[in-house]
Amino acid sequence: MDKRRLLIPLVIVVALIAAVVIGGPLVYAAVTPKAQDPFSVTAATGAAASTTPRPASADNGTWGVASGSQAGYTVNEVLNGKALAVVGRTDKVTGSASVAGGKLTGATVTVDAGSIATDSTGRDNYFRFTVISAGKYPQATFALGAPVALPDLGGQPVDVTVPGTLSLAGETRSVSADVKVVRDGDRIAAAGSIPIAVKDFGIDPPNLGFVKVEDHALVEFRVNLAQAG
Repeated sequence: MDKRRLLIPLVIVVALIAAVVIGGPLVYAAVTPKAQDPFSVTAATGAAASTTPRPASADNGTWGVASGSQAGYTVNEVLNGKALAVVGRTDKVTGSASVAGGKLTGATVTVDAGSIATDSTGRDNYFRFTVISAGKYPQATFALGAPVALPDLGGQPVDVTVPGTLSLAGETRSVSADVKVVRDGDRIAAAGSIPIAVKDFGIDPPNLGFVKVEDHALVEFRVNLAQAG
């Protein structure tokens, strides 16, 4: 095989690497992120609106993360001199929760970190491959840290603070999630956020000259829970 034929695959590989390392930031610079509302839950409507609050002990058992659940992040940045909020989201969310004696006794929510997407492919590639190393650490996981007494749940959202740990980019840190929870028919919906300092997870906030990302971010989620069995 002549040398020219050997060089062709090498040139292709180098070009692909350059497209991610160089092209990603250039596309990043050209796109202003689209504004999005934070995750939320609202009072139940229709037949579910008449749901009478049930004692938390009535929800004893195992609950699974159901369809329609989402998770992601919001982080502030300065892009070409303009302050903006970047929102990334994915529906690739799994997990479960356990309730016993009216308390949340176990919970995990796992997110496919590599599937989190904004409205910019260039930004997403930079985030996945350079910022969080999703190829090496493909998942982000929240796990309950201690039992939490649950309020009676009906069709009006209530506030619950949930302590736990967040595993992201190969690091695990103690965190606290502020959550609003509502009963919606035979399901429970929960939406909340976890404030983090990204440097605590070994992540250097990007500073590429034209864009500077803040150290603080919100990990956000909205999960629908369905009782198993």
